Amino acid sequence: MPEQLEFFSIASPCRGVCQSDARGFCRGCLRSRQERFDWTGMNDSQKRDVLRLCHQRYLRLMRAGKNFPHEPVGPEQPSLF
Repeated sequence: MPEQLEFFSIASPCRGVCQSDARGFCRGCLRSRQERFDWTGMNDSQKRDVLRLCHQRYLRLMRAGKNFPHEPVGPEQPSLF
């Protein structure tokens, strides 16, 4: 499938917390260590996949009743207005 052109690059979901939980996911953005290291070299499609995985991790935490101090990370495009 050809990749769709993006008008805006996808911003890093980093929240500035930068602490890993027991499973190795960042407590701030829910990315794995490898996802954090590789972020700048990823294309937009790969970044969207990582954001989708982060959102799934967030939902899993919420279903388990775990506290998460931040809003869910989603693949949102910045507002044009």
